[in-house]
Amino acid sequence: MKAFQITRFGETPALRDVPSPEPGPGEVRIRIAACGLNFADLLMIEGRYQERPEPPVTLGMEPAGWIDKLGPGVGGLTPGQRVVVHAPSGGLAEYGCFPADRCLPLPDEMSFEDAAAFQVAYGTSHLALTHRAGLKRGETLLVLGAAGGVGLTAVEIGKRLGARVIAVARGADKLSVACDAGADHLIDSESEDLRDAVRTLGGADVVYDPVGGTQFDSALRATRPEGRILVIGFASGTVPQIPANLLLVKNLSVLGFYWGGYLRFAPQALTQSLRQLLDWYREGGIRPHVSNLMPLERTQEALELLRSRKSTGKVVIQVAPAE
Repeated sequence: MKAFQITRFGETPALRDVPSPEPGPGEVRIRIAACGLNFADLLMIEGRYQERPEPPVTLGMEPAGWIDKLGPGVGGLTPGQRVVVHAPSGGLAEYGCFPADRCLPLPDEMSFEDAAAFQVAYGTSHLALTHRAGLKRGETLLVLGAAGGVGLTAVEIGKRLGARVIAVARGADKLSVACDAGADHLIDSESEDLRDAVRTLGGADVVYDPVGGTQFDSALRATRPEGRILVIGFASGTVPQIPANLLLVKNLSVLGFYWGGYLRFAPQALTQSLRQLLDWYREGGIRPHVSNLMPLERTQEALELLRSRKSTGKVVIQVAPAE
């Protein structure tokens, strides 16, 4: 089978011919139809992600497809069933073996492309804003990187939860995407002073930050007393250093958030969140924004879209055509 792999951390990944895997106890083998890309895939290549499987590593954390074979001891799933998986790796291949308890059955109305773009981005924003930050109706939510994979879902979910949403992105095209997702106010990070612009709008109660760097610093200073700042990631490449004196003076809270970590210490919170999100999808209330759908052979090009921050919403790799 074809698999997009690295044989050591730090090398350029490549599409390779490898043996098809066999499912072990508690696993299923999936014939993969599509796989969503995430900024975490870039960190995995560099060996800087929170989880580091032993190379060789098949990349891809968000595959969707058909169950092809059940491993020993697996119940409740059937061959041919359509599922999406959240896994640390293995999704950018024609077949992959994954723990059965990480498989989420798909609604009939959800395409594989939507499924591959759905779980991590919407799951991150929903659980972060509801469970971690406790965003309330009428509060002001500031979203950095608002046209990116998770940022765009934060805009959409923030509006659905009744917040006033300020979206920050680079350039008119990306701001237009955030506006279409429901943002009330738009700030161009290329041409406007973020701190002054947010303060002019009255400040923020909750900050959603997948960017880090100087934008974190500006947002921190534009947050209202008792505000909450969600640390989602560091797409800028710079991890901010937090001045504790500002937290003290303004009674601020900085909240770290890693969606995948809930699989280990609070899986029920993650499961409840995904159920709510699937209900919203069935109702037509949310729809993933896929800016680029590309074949497995162009995965390196697709990753460059993430690295250069040229994409909006999600980039999805189509591994096999839907049946």
